[in-house]
Amino acid sequence: MARSESTAPASEGFGGREALAQHAPAAAVALDDLEAVAWRRADADLLDLAAKVIASIHGIPPLPRPAESGPSPWADRDVTGWRDFPELGDRERGALAFAEQFSLDVARVDDALRQTLFGALGADAAEFAQAVYVADVIARARAVLDRLFGPGPAPAATTATRALAPDASIWNGIEELIRVVPGLQGLDAVTTELVRLRGARQHHCRVCQSVRSRSAMVAGATDETFDAVDGYETSDLPDATKAALAWTDAFIWTPGRISDEDVATLARHFDPAQQVELVLDLARNASNKFAVSMAADAANVTEGYEIYEVHPDGSIEYGLTAP
Repeated sequence: MARSESTAPASEGFGGREALAQHAPAAAVALDDLEAVAWRRADADLLDLAAKVIASIHGIPPLPRPAESGPSPWADRDVTGWRDFPELGDRERGALAFAEQFSLDVARVDDALRQTLFGALGADAAEFAQAVYVADVIARARAVLDRLFGPGPAPAATTATRALAPDASIWNGIEELIRVVPGLQGLDAVTTELVRLRGARQHHCRVCQSVRSRSAMVAGATDETFDAVDGYETSDLPDATKAALAWTDAFIWTPGRISDEDVATLARHFDPAQQVELVLDLARNASNKFAVSMAADAANVTEGYEIYEVHPDGSIEYGLTAP
């Protein structure tokens, strides 16, 4: 549950990676492995440029290129002008246009842009979209963790994995992150669910908007509680929940413009372990961006909502009854 006492921002100078390793070691490995497998599976130069374009949009550091991938051909280029790069062909331009919109506002990825991506990359299109999730969302998570805990030393990126098989796919890496994050149980069930639902509505994920957590209901959440996420700033939700929802919005829309006041507000309500969990929840939830970008987010129900449960081992049950 949330803290009741005010404290200073969490462990300044400790470092985001160190905080992650201390408070969520399994998730720390999952993030490292997901980055590694993305670089191993994707066209490194194309992913590198996409990562730099995404980072330039939000003012955050790009996903670091592993040494095994060689020097970046884009290191000294102003990637905001990628449309004028003469060496890029239709393949690269189609992929980059998709990556740019995926990061800016995935809900605006339309059929035409999907067709452009598949026309450019063919059978590799879906896996490239998964790599874009890594370049977009995992880079956000790294940036906001550093904003909370200080930059700290960044280890060299690598294509080696620790928990995933050498032949693992990017989707295998995403699934592992989805599996391990629910093992963190420091946040109360209502806050966790409202954060998820806020992100679902921002990303316009149909299936994500059509489900509600049974654990949150058991903890006292009602339909009015769930509906309050739309106008949470002026709602009767607790201040701690409002702080978590404001952090959700910052993660989604302004990850590179988080103020000292934003950090202090979050720290007043959540301890360092809870802050790490919140960021990981946001990264896990944002895997819905891949589904939305592929138009693979259809809801399982046509009316009302479906009740579900995420267990600490990462397993998910759907079609449950209300408590």
